[in-house]
Amino acid sequence: MKRTKDPAVRVESTGSRPDGLSHESHEHAERAMEILSPAGPLLVAFSGGADSALVLTMAVRTLGAEQVIAATSVAPSVARSELVSAEAFTAELGVRHEWPHTREIERADYRANGRDRCYFCKSELADTLLGLAEQLKCRTVITGTNADDAVDPFRPGIRAADERGVIAPLRDAGITKHEVREISRAWGLRTWDKPANPCLASRIAYGLPIDAARLGRVEAAEELVRQALKSLGAENDNLRVRDLGERVRVELDAPHDQNLQGAQEIHSAITRAGFTGIPIDIGTFRSGALNIIDL
Repeated sequence: MKRTKDPAVRVESTGSRPDGLSHESHEHAERAMEILSPAGPLLVAFSGGADSALVLTMAVRTLGAEQVIAATSVAPSVARSELVSAEAFTAELGVRHEWPHTREIERADYRANGRDRCYFCKSELADTLLGLAEQLKCRTVITGTNADDAVDPFRPGIRAADERGVIAPLRDAGITKHEVREISRAWGLRTWDKPANPCLASRIAYGLPIDAARLGRVEAAEELVRQALKSLGAENDNLRVRDLGERVRVELDAPHDQNLQGAQEIHSAITRAGFTGIPIDIGTFRSGALNIIDL
């Protein structure tokens, strides 16, 4: 298997086990890189999160930076802060970075925001990236889908990618989310402990129509709440502002209630973002909370 040495990856470019990496994770990482070995040149669907950062790094280690192109979707559902961090990471790796605009917001099935919304979003993304890959003469499009994602019952987007022949090396090699973080940490990637930050549409309750204004309001609210918490010395790794239609729910890492010190500042931030005249709850962060009936 071809190996490269890139200072941004900070791992010796040999087949030896990196310090601190378990035998099983090492074997899974090797398997993922074997999957990637015949795939180049390739296009990586790069969101900037821990999963896609790892698979992008694997591609560079396996094929060399000149055989890898990162592509980050630009759309109203993608927070601008994610675009900034994605750009910084690809610059460190030295890979070409493309910024295709996806138009899922123009799809009626996506805007309707049913429980299968992600299928239409990922269909748009996959179709866009496959077209871009053809233009750039890339043989393959790959994603950072991991083995845990594959068993999550609320991932219709995976089906959309599979239907189009997009490859998921982490999933196919059996790499779990825990192993994504373990391997990333052993390899010195700064994304190893980056909190998950799914698209802004995931904050909007199913059945509420999605449009650019609604997405922008959620993005602004989260940014303003982060600023308010930072000013109080109470920053949170995981923070969600969930638009539930008749009310807004702010979810933070630690257990909180309406008596939380700083609740007034949080309420003020939410109102300034455009959620006026709507009841605001403050509670504990739960991943995938909108898939929970009793939210």
